Amino acid sequence: MLLSESDEVLARDRPDVDFNGRFIEVRRNLVAGRVTTPKNGKTRRVDMSAQLTDALRALQRTRKKETLKNGWGSVPDWIFCTESGGPLDGDNLRHRVFYKLLEKAELRRVRFHDLRHTFASLLLQNGESPAYVKEQMGHSSIQVTVDIYGHLIPGANRQAVDRLDDATRRNPRATRTEAAIKQ
Repeated sequence: MLLSESDEVLARDRPDVDFNGRFIEVRRNLVAGRVTTPKNGKTRRVDMSAQLTDALRALQRTRKKETLKNGWGSVPDWIFCTESGGPLDGDNLRHRVFYKLLEKAELRRVRFHDLRHTFASLLLQNGESPAYVKEQMGHSSIQVTVDIYGHLIPGANRQAVDRLDDATRRNPRATRTEAAIKQ
């Protein structure tokens, strides 16, 4: 079975979410009903936007109401859980929910994993550093991040050569004129 990011998402439990610090700690995956370590074996923190923080707080409130209604006794540790409070199945999520939502929204069918690529791509296209994206994605090195997403850094090459122009404007002797070259 291929490890997908739904496995990482589904393995989140309440202690993983720090609402004050606005981050999620990624410490484990849920693969075929088994809790495992992340693919690279390392824990990482993924920052939460204000909007995601609000959505997860609202989900937490809903979960408390469901707990009372269903008589669970305590709020399930799983952030995303079944109607009985147990962990969701990744294949069910993808096939019964995710793909149907894409179809209903009239969006082309993409893999759940593609949401991860979208996250990284949008960060880079918004000017975030590859080093920050590496940390958020949990890549083993910045080279992995650049190899996969480097082409998405907007105008990176043009900005580099434009900085050379700026350097010569600040220091006219940084370049030699045509007359100086002929001498």
